[in-house]
Amino acid sequence: RHVADFQLSIASVIENSSSDCLAQDLHLQAQQLAERLKCDSVVSEISAGPGTVNFTINRELLAKTVLQQVWKDGSEYGVKSELFSTVPKQKAVIEFSSPNIAKKFHIGHLRSTIVGNFIANLKVALGHEVVRINYLGDWGMQFGLLGVGFQSFGNKEKLKSSPLQHLFEVYVQINKVAEDENTQKLAKDFFRKLEEHDEQTLSIWKQFRDLSIEEYSRIYKRLGVHFDEYSGESFYQEKAQEVLKMLEDKGLLQKTINGTGIVDLSEKKDLSTFSTVMRSDGTSLYITRQVSHPDLAAAIDRMNKHSCDTMIYVTDKSQSNHFQHLFQILKFMGYDWAERCQHVSFGLVQGMKTRRGEVIFLEDVLNEVRSRMLQNMTSTKTTKEINDPVETAEKVGLAALIIQDFRGLLSSDYQFSWDRALQSRGDTGVFLQYTHARLHSLEQMHGNAELTNVNVACLQEPDAISVLQHLLRYDEVLYTSSQDLQPKHIVSYLLTLSHLAAVAHKTLPVKGSAPEVAQARLCLFQAARSVLANGMKLLGITPVTRM
Repeated sequence: RHVADFQLSIASVIENSSSDCLAQDLHLQAQQLAERLKCDSVVSEISAGPGTVNFTINRELLAKTVLQQVWKDGSEYGVKSELFSTVPKQKAVIEFSSPNIAKKFHIGHLRSTIVGNFIANLKVALGHEVVRINYLGDWGMQFGLLGVGFQSFGNKEKLKSSPLQHLFEVYVQINKVAEDENTQKLAKDFFRKLEEHDEQTLSIWKQFRDLSIEEYSRIYKRLGVHFDEYSGESFYQEKAQEVLKMLEDKGLLQKTINGTGIVDLSEKKDLSTFSTVMRSDGTSLYITRQVSHPDLAAAIDRMNKHSCDTMIYVTDKSQSNHFQHLFQILKFMGYDWAERCQHVSFGLVQGMKTRRGEVIFLEDVLNEVRSRMLQNMTSTKTTKEINDPVETAEKVGLAALIIQDFRGLLSSDYQFSWDRALQSRGDTGVFLQYTHARLHSLEQMHGNAELTNVNVACLQEPDAISVLQHLLRYDEVLYTSSQDLQPKHIVSYLLTLSHLAAVAHKTLPVKGSAPEVAQARLCLFQAARSVLANGMKLLGITPVTRM
């Protein structure tokens, strides 16, 4: 006997149902209520359970409604739901990825990149306007060191062919002698010239920056990520000074005995919490210029430039304090929009290593996941007939990385494991890709079903109903994710969809069934594949059609 689709608990609707209300009374009342209710075109069956009234939805109506909706809305299925009708369309600036030039692109930057991309994708799908910003660590004393290092160890050819790696190597070399007095003096001179806009020095710096961005863009493209704007700390040097002056004019800047500038953030004004905004030598620090942090000047400038409804910063949770302070100072300065700024934080990933050792460059991770996946695919017997095994391995491997990362709450830390991520069975990105490819090949084999002449009465089996009911819930999952910006709701929805589709694929064969039944089933599998693909794309995954 099937389980009902909806259940009403009698206890929840009786006025004086205190705990002494006997179970059998509730049962009786449930029976009485069930007898008085009538079925209609939507509800096909009403029955009483222990203290509940159970409703079953008309199966043909369910199949028809869901399949028509998926068919009609296509890639916008779920997004056009009335759940979103009251949500105002907004403009959001999202800052994510934000690596430091000449330093390693660590796993935290990778998380920031895929999480930020997901949030941007989701907002765009829901009809919001999004500006994607990459805020580079492209300024500061380390560029003095890097400049001196390049004069000693640099190579123009290497800089052009692999800038990220070469600059990193130069930076490591020069750091070995960074304590040396002469090196320090040269580094200070180089950076001073930068600050004074000396043409020759600036052009060296600009080359470091431009070539790095060029290579970053190429690697981001492999991830399926793009940016509307490459910003950076270098943009806000003058503006940071202006902000210090504004803080001073508003009486918010206090000088300590040793000359550092701070802003008191405590309620009682007893300096129990404060934020340091200026070093004793007068250079602006931290909030106005802190490496790879969106700072006061940048926030104000962005708001002026984009006049957006919300600003979202995606970084790891160790920076939560920094952002709390940032938003607080903005509020003190009279910027009410600071209320609409949001820090989406994520936990730390332990144990991600490549065969070359610790992860230094994003490209190492992408190459590693591609080669491991390729190896797994070559060892399975079904892989022989793919035209582009390398590209497929990359897309499947990326799906594996993304799903492993998005399965839990973003704020939780997790232990990275290549083996777990790349398993083909179980709740992995590989399984999602495999399901998508299988459903796609079903369409290749049997052609597309035309919805207009499908007889939905052929989709009455429990396994078909399970898929249909699950498809019906997609909009709720999108809504939940849009509220808390957590991808895990969509991930678990898609994994369940894949499991349900896999079961239906076994029990409801298309091949060898009567034409009418085959058409109806094909239509069901097409709908499942369509929604699976939509959800995967939101997460930043490119669905593959063969595998």
